[in-house]
Amino acid sequence: MNIAVCLKQVPDTAARLKLTDDNCRIDTSALNYVINPYDEYALEEALKLKDADPETKVVVFTLGEGVQQQILRKALAMGADEAVNIQATLTDAYATANILMKAIEDHFQGLPDLICAGKEATDTNRGEVAPMIAERLNWPSFTSVVSFEKQADRVVLEREVEGGKERIEAALPFVFTAQKGLNLPRIPNMKAVMMAKKKAIHEKNMVWEHAPYIETLKYAYPPQKKQGKILKNASELVRALKEEARAL
Repeated sequence: MNIAVCLKQVPDTAARLKLTDDNCRIDTSALNYVINPYDEYALEEALKLKDADPETKVVVFTLGEGVQQQILRKALAMGADEAVNIQATLTDAYATANILMKAIEDHFQGLPDLICAGKEATDTNRGEVAPMIAERLNWPSFTSVVSFEKQADRVVLEREVEGGKERIEAALPFVFTAQKGLNLPRIPNMKAVMMAKKKAIHEKNMVWEHAPYIETLKYAYPPQKKQGKILKNASELVRALKEEARAL
């Protein structure tokens, strides 16, 4: 069984983001990057399948300009068999999906049995790429998966839907995206970290020549919150709600 896991490097969730002077890009000069947390859930689920069947091959793919290799080294230390670093100029999610799909197909010399990723990236929160890959391949796509159980020739999934969960039985191949709660990603030990340093990372240079469908024109900071007031008693609160906030 071959599994492709799509990873994205994102700014550390504890990082304070700053914009460039023209407000057209995020200033990345001082940012620390990590594996997108939702992608880690997808990787862990792939590794659990490998634990159950050692013949399973797990390959991670990441794409972007100047991808930091420690992201891929961590995935290898967790247990991935191979890592593919795709150097490409990113334009929009559709280009990203097409480049990833082509890189996956080239690396496996065909298509894998399963493609997975996180439900969204924490830097954009769009959740577009994995479903687009599924659409381009004409494969089923299951998003926000919180339970994954492989049986003999079927997979039983649960995914979050509004007001509850949806239970699905599906046959491979398909694409799924992982949601928080699916598992707890493993922490590699020192031996695995050292071994990962010796593993080769496959480099690919790819180009998407079509014009982007979406163009980001400008970023903006959210409006600053107004300074709060400390009121002495309930009477002042009622007056402020009535006269200033016009809430009464």
